[in-house]
Amino acid sequence: MEDKNTALPDEKNSNEKHKWDKKKIFNYLYEEWIKPILIALILALIIRAFFIQAYKIPTGSMRMTLIENDKILVNKIGYRFNEPERGDVMVFKYPLDPKKDFVKRLIAFEGEEVEIKDGAVYIDGNRLEDPKVILNNYYYNREDWDYGRYGQTIKVPEDHYFVLGDNSAQSSDSRNWGFVPEKNTLGKAFLIWWPPKRVGLIE
Repeated sequence: MEDKNTALPDEKNSNEKHKWDKKKIFNYLYEEWIKPILIALILALIIRAFFIQAYKIPTGSMRMTLIENDKILVNKIGYRFNEPERGDVMVFKYPLDPKKDFVKRLIAFEGEEVEIKDGAVYIDGNRLEDPKVILNNYYYNREDWDYGRYGQTIKVPEDHYFVLGDNSAQSSDSRNWGFVPEKNTLGKAFLIWWPPKRVGLIE
């Protein structure tokens, strides 16, 4: 009579070996793929939250420094250690709708008096000649906006900035809606990383 139980030890060993193989495969996948991907995702979230964030330019208000569909990187930590400088391309929360992020060029600081005349910017009565990128832009007066009229001198309030778009004819900026609170600043745009033909540091 055939003993039906003679194969059981081999089946048990086979099952144990199969379980061991699955465990080895899982450990391999975890160490070589899952763990590195999780670490990369966590690091990406930390970098995005505290250090660097990518943005896509939706309009031509900063032409030709930034054009539509440029993708830029913004340094979010720099302003925690250093004060913004005149001429910085700054990303900030739009004062009238903080859910939106805007990008403009920093023109004037608190306490300074700003006037736009004949395409040039004047600070405290002196024509602004530095940085050169501001000098080289032509800034238009807007008689229909609160802060952009010809002959109008605007004093920047405490803890605020005055900003303008490089493409002054097509930019809604401080001439229209006023000043940017310091607390709204998100960082300094420093690099165009896409498209490839546009890659470079932002002036």
